[in-house]
Amino acid sequence: MTHIDAGAELDPVHPVALPESRSGGLTGAEVAERVARGQVNDVPVRSSRSMGEIVRANVFTRFNAIIGVLWLVMLFVAPIQDSLFGFVILANTGIGIVQEWRAKQTLDSLAVIGESRPTVRRDGTAVEVPTSGIVLDDLVEIGPGDKVVVDGVCAEADGLEIDESLLTGEADPVVKRFGDPVMSGSFVVAGGGAFRATKVGREAYAAQLAEEASRFTLVHSELRTGISTILKYVTWMMVPAAIGLVVTQLVVKSDGLKDAVARTVGGIIPMVPEGLVLLTSVAFAIGVIRLGRKQCLVQELPAIEGLARVDTVCLDKTGTLTEGGMDVTGLQPLGGADETYVRRVLGALGESDPRPNASLQAIIDAYPDSEEWRCVESLPFSSARKYSGATFSEGDGEASTWLLGAPDVLLADGDPALAETERLNEQGLRVLLLSRATRDLDDPEPARGARPTALVVLEQRLRPDAAGTLGYFAQQDVRAKVISGDNAVSVGAVAAKLGLSGTAVDARRLPAERKAMADALDEGTVFGRVTPQQKRDMVGALQSKGHTVAMTGDGVNDVLALKDADIGVSMGSGSEATRAVAQIVLLDNSFATLPSVVAEGRRVIGNITRVATLFLVKTVYSVLLAVLVVCWQVEYPFLPRHLTLLSTLTIGVPAFFLALAPNGERARPHFVRRVMRYSIPGGVVTGVATFATYLIARHHYTGPDSLEAETSAATLTLFLVSMWVLAIIARPYTWWRVALVASMGLAFLLVLAVPALQTFFALRLVGLAMPWTAVGISVVAAATLELAWTWVDRRFPA
Repeated sequence: MTHIDAGAELDPVHPVALPESRSGGLTGAEVAERVARGQVNDVPVRSSRSMGEIVRANVFTRFNAIIGVLWLVMLFVAPIQDSLFGFVILANTGIGIVQEWRAKQTLDSLAVIGESRPTVRRDGTAVEVPTSGIVLDDLVEIGPGDKVVVDGVCAEADGLEIDESLLTGEADPVVKRFGDPVMSGSFVVAGGGAFRATKVGREAYAAQLAEEASRFTLVHSELRTGISTILKYVTWMMVPAAIGLVVTQLVVKSDGLKDAVARTVGGIIPMVPEGLVLLTSVAFAIGVIRLGRKQCLVQELPAIEGLARVDTVCLDKTGTLTEGGMDVTGLQPLGGADETYVRRVLGALGESDPRPNASLQAIIDAYPDSEEWRCVESLPFSSARKYSGATFSEGDGEASTWLLGAPDVLLADGDPALAETERLNEQGLRVLLLSRATRDLDDPEPARGARPTALVVLEQRLRPDAAGTLGYFAQQDVRAKVISGDNAVSVGAVAAKLGLSGTAVDARRLPAERKAMADALDEGTVFGRVTPQQKRDMVGALQSKGHTVAMTGDGVNDVLALKDADIGVSMGSGSEATRAVAQIVLLDNSFATLPSVVAEGRRVIGNITRVATLFLVKTVYSVLLAVLVVCWQVEYPFLPRHLTLLSTLTIGVPAFFLALAPNGERARPHFVRRVMRYSIPGGVVTGVATFATYLIARHHYTGPDSLEAETSAATLTLFLVSMWVLAIIARPYTWWRVALVASMGLAFLLVLAVPALQTFFALRLVGLAMPWTAVGISVVAAATLELAWTWVDRRFPA
């Protein structure tokens, strides 16, 4: 309700009085003075980390440290071709930095587009400024949906209600009056007003929280967590295997020091899945860039992955399924009311609200104010009470109080007007009731005893892309739940027009107990008359049944549900509060962008699962080979150059293409289990086949120079079996996947055929018997792999 107060200084900490004119705000000189003193809202950039942080994150990793030390050793003790692995790591790190920097540029540019611009009063004029442009003692105007960006003290209040639940956990809005504190991080749910900024920048209550919550991040992701778990296991396996290898090569075998060091390093390097983290980061970063081109701001990178795992999406009707605007299509006076008088009342109600919602804006457009009535008191619209109101002093001096809102809230059960409302709702129309109140607006129940005067019929504009997007989710087995504050029958009719079938449920009849509510949500599809707190409870109920829930919305009544959902999606035109808590913001307000986000997430998850298997097969067979070498007390079969060549052809290059390829496979949980169930048998078969060939070659070849021939035979088996692993991972085949695998095979043949490359990589197949034996062992290993992975699929289904 309108309470306009004036006063002087409220906060002794900042002895600067408000201007004498309550609406004037600071002058230009006062703003310049505060800027010079540094009293500005210099909050850090929220969307991305700095270039220095990007470089540190990509360079200073545990495995880069291991490989870097080994690389320096090899540069001193071995030919340059045994140090190629170090140059590969440098290239990989550089690619990671460049791609993340590109993602940072995309995020920063989109964040500027999507950034809110608070309204402040300066020199008596309301102007929009960037959030970082607010200075101490600025008079900041706020209205429904606005987020409070700095701490302050309320200077004006017009029915102002602020939700502080994101800070305090208390769900009920707090009514603010002149002199009350206003905390940053809260948001306006009803009414309007202004507050004086008392704390700006890093001093503000929520500035630190906002910086951390909105930062560009790769954490809290099953994919990232799973890879970290795998790397932890790899480290545990590496340490004892590497120690045993060092002892065997340097002490037990009496080889020359340089050759022993080279073969020791050759055994340790392939244990490190150094490219796995890089490719995951690159895949996420490229996903951000791709979505950025579609005007989709990903405020937290795991949201790309998270939306791909969603099995239930809760949709707010207004702004998601329908466009923001509405049109008045009918006016039905009740009880013999004069239509001309009703039109005048509606025009005055529209004029009384400085920040009209979509429904009231349609009424303003249809019924301009005659300016004959003066608004004495107003009650702004609230999602909780479902109506607004105002008291007017009419031209003849008579005062009247009017309410405008939901008929089924304002009318008593059994009222004849409800039947007409129901009939219109069934056509997908929205109906508001204008009623004359008999009580004051500051009464605890102003709607009690109100006399119905007219029904206002509005038609909502359906989003042209909504039906196609809902169809996409249906095809992907993602259940859609429409959750709206509007009448359930009306919402159900709108949903039916978009092809979404199912029962419409009045949320006021939903059970409060979580389990019972979850059961009801499973049965229903459309829910109307949902309060903001109920939206939050409904998200929690669905999550309690194991569902991964996404919530879309654009209004302040959606904030709590967006905050609690696994993935929150806000429209770019939505309130500042919804954009602040959502992980994904659709800047072009296109609901049709969501399938692109889902597809991008599936591409990342499916492809990283593929390439993780490739990397970890190498890790498993490298550890196994080290163990077998220690047990048999023999030289390690490979030099670093051999494994660099094999890793590049069977893992590095193919993994890069596979990680960025299209992939529509539905995301599935248990990433670590699904990767390891293929990697362990694959690595064991590959390692055993390679070591068997090596042992046979040691008995076949004799003489002082036989080690190169033995290594070449073992390399041939390792390459062929690894190629078969790649061929399995690349399925289902497309022309480019076949070309990728074939080109890797041709590259290896080129190395074997060109004398210069033979010498460079120390590969020389001697005779026919041993090479063909290596091929035969590879064929048996390939058949074993097919059988083993088929058995794993049946025995341990994903």
